[in-house]
Amino acid sequence: MTSNLIYFSQSSDLFEGPIFDKENELLYFVSILDGLVFCYNPKTKEILSVKLDSPTSNIYLVSNKIVLVASKNGFYEVDFKTLTLTFKFQIDIDPMVRYNDGIEDTAGRYIIGTMGYPMVKTGIGNVYSYHKNEFKIIIKNTTISNGLAFSSDNQTLYFIDTPTKKVAKYSYDIGTGDAEFIDYVIEFKNSGSPDGMCIDKNGMLWIAEWGGACVSQWNPLIGKKVNEITIPFTNVTSCCLDNESNLYVTTAKDESSSNYQNGSGLFHIKIN
Repeated sequence: MTSNLIYFSQSSDLFEGPIFDKENELLYFVSILDGLVFCYNPKTKEILSVKLDSPTSNIYLVSNKIVLVASKNGFYEVDFKTLTLTFKFQIDIDPMVRYNDGIEDTAGRYIIGTMGYPMVKTGIGNVYSYHKNEFKIIIKNTTISNGLAFSSDNQTLYFIDTPTKKVAKYSYDIGTGDAEFIDYVIEFKNSGSPDGMCIDKNGMLWIAEWGGACVSQWNPLIGKKVNEITIPFTNVTSCCLDNESNLYVTTAKDESSSNYQNGSGLFHIKIN
């Protein structure tokens, strides 16, 4: 399996949050610090972008070419047919944090974590749930809230707080939207730290490794790694699956003195 570079930006520091619209076959992702949200059409190779006025982080699908985007200044609906945006709502968050990874549950709740901004601060973040104009905290005192994934029966929520270098398992009540910590099911012991993730049809977790130059596949039931795909960028930030269960992967700039990589990339990896 080889990674195919789809899009590269030398001026961007941090590509993140890929999500594939399986019904309309479109790929969305963000450039966090630039406040940009992108729409990529794999068939035509067209890439569109819309700029918001604060760091963007996560995308929720609404309809064909319309998405909801989380930014530090609030959640905006972005219409890629007209390249316009409309403010929708904001959650009452600490002014010293920004949003990071998120996910929508099958009941329509927007789940999203926060982290310190402009400086990372231990325990300043939370994971929020927003639904029908109300929000609540479902996971408290996180540091760098990242990957979120649901099991197929919606009863388990997997979550990554990157500095722990672990994947946590929560029981999830789809009726109330409450999460209860069960245990840590995966631990990273090498140089890579878990960042964004997605779950495949077999219940395996695909996890982007910041500092690890790879995307790794794990069985959360036994806590074992079952596959690893090397990426030619050190800082791999997140991943998602398309209709053929192939991967889209985002990467970020690496400013380490030994392996400097200027810019961010979007990759596609054929697994099947």
